[in-house]
This record gives sequence, structure tokens and C-alpha cells, in this order.
Amino acid sequence: MEHRHLGRSGLKVSEIAYGNWITHGSQVAEDAALACVAAALDEGITTFDTADVYAGTRAETVLGKALHGVRRESVEICTKVFWPTGPGQNDRGLSRKHVIESAHNSLRRLQTDYIDLYQAHRYDHETPLAETLRAFDDLVRQGKVLYVGVSEWRAEEIAAALKVADELGLDRIVSNQPQYNMIWRVIETEVIELCQREGIGQIVWSPIAQGVLTGKYQPGTAHPAGSRATSEEGAGFISLWLTDEILTRVQQLRPVAEQAGLTLAQLAVAWTLQNPAVSAAIIGATRPDQVRENVKASGVKLDAAVLKAIDDILGDQILTDPAFTASPSKRP
Repeated sequence: MEHRHLGRSGLKVSEIAYGNWITHGSQVAEDAALACVAAALDEGITTFDTADVYAGTRAETVLGKALHGVRRESVEICTKVFWPTGPGQNDRGLSRKHVIESAHNSLRRLQTDYIDLYQAHRYDHETPLAETLRAFDDLVRQGKVLYVGVSEWRAEEIAAALKVADELGLDRIVSNQPQYNMIWRVIETEVIELCQREGIGQIVWSPIAQGVLTGKYQPGTAHPAGSRATSEEGAGFISLWLTDEILTRVQQLRPVAEQAGLTLAQLAVAWTLQNPAVSAAIIGATRPDQVRENVKASGVKLDAAVLKAIDDILGDQILTDPAFTASPSKRP
């Protein structure tokens, strides 16, 4: 497993991270979740991503149990705050109250004294940026958080946060967590341009487009039983990719992957890692063998001919419009 710096920070992360959205506490039983984390550790993954909202806080609890007993200094635990985690009016957003309380609750569920990377899961239009950034900065100064990041923020929102942090002398954002894959490339213009200039790394989610880029979904056929497309929580997110046109193009990528000595999933993950702005790609899994297969994308270098073939096949199915960045109702 290769490691990369998270932006221009001193923190190194495994270039393939393990994430537990939908799976832990929801799609798979706890013993399967524990086995997947064990496989990730065995394969050299050191970076683990979760969020307080995943599976109604249960995902953090399962991850904490899975990492219990692992040398704390050997792993990087990343979690997030924003979405509702309770019925109260202050159980959501990026107010000082919710940020501080959520951090304490995440620490308890994760069974740890500190969070390596604490991320604002969305931009909060109802809370002043200075309030949010001061709350994050206080957590850093208290040693409860080491680094601060965001998830699915637009370029102008990231720029505004950097300006406020610089003016007030607060801890700066070091990472952004956007969706990014062969089909969904909306960050490539505005977001990546800003982040590279400011030293912010991308920890990308959905490198295999919720499983579509594995090739397991066939055009004109029923979705595989037990797949993300048939799960209550995941079906809404994956539906964007389940058109016959996209599924047909994905099948046409199979010879490209085979010629590169990769599976379709490995090709997809490796593709995201070719972008120097990407610090890590997050994979999920319901079985340990999926972890073991996908980590083989680490260290893979795709030549120009392979990259061109991918672009030629996907063609007009590639989405690049930055206006689609951070649609609150359609991102995990």
C-alpha cells in the first residue's frame, strides 16, 4: 500500500482508504464489517472514513469496535459532522453547539481520544463561517482533532473558509471529500484548481460509482440481489448511473481493464489515483475479498493510451459541469 500526503499537510494517508457508508450498521452484519476492517488492515490500509450520520451513528460505533486494540498511532480515523443525528433543532448543521457536541459523541463511539481528520460534511448556509471554523479550531487546540477538512463544498465556499481562517488565525482546511470517478468529474475545474493552489488534498468517495464501474450491473437486466442498487439507503444514490447507456459503456471498458491486467473495479480506483490532486480514494466493501481485490489498484500507473481509451469509450456520459457539485439532497 502506498501513502500520500494529505494536501500540503504533514499527514500521510493510505492512497486507498476504507469507508463504511451504507455498509456498517446497515447493509452488512457486524461480523462481516469487522472482517472487512481486518482485511483492510492486513492489506496496509491505514485510513478509515466514517461519519456521525452513517446508519444513524451505528457506523461509527462499529468502526470503533473494529479498530479497538489496533495501535492508535498506526491509523488515521476520519469522521464528519453536519447532517441530523437527533430530533432537536441543534442536532444538525455546523453551529458551535452541534460541532462540539458531535465531536464528543464521535470520540465516544469511535473509542478514541482524538480524530485525525474532522470534516464538515456539507456547507451550512445558516451558520457564520467564523463560528464553525472557531469551533473546529478549538477542537484542534484541545487535541481532540488533528486536522480539519470539508466534504462536497463548492470552490467558492472553500475559498471563503480559507479567507476567514487566514484573517482570524484559525486552523486551515487541509482536505476536501468530493465524489470523483471516471464518469463524475465535476471537481476537475474549479474545485481542484483552487485546492491545488491552496494545498488542499482530495479524499474522493465513490471511485467505482457506487459499484456501477465494477461491471456487475448489466444493461436491460435486473439488478443483482443484495447489491447497493437494491438497498433502501443506497438505491437513490446509485440510480443516476443505472441508465442503459452508461451500463453499456461500462461493459465496453472491460477489454481496456483486461489489457492493463486489472479488473474493472481496480481500473476505476486506479484511474482516480492518476490525478495528482487526489490524496486517497475511499473504497467500501461488504466482503473481505472485495477489499483484497480493490487494494491492488494501489501503485498502478495507467499509461496515456489507457486513459485515452477510457475517455473515448465514456465520451458524452462524462459529467464535468461544476454546477452539480454538492447537491445536498443527492450526496452521502
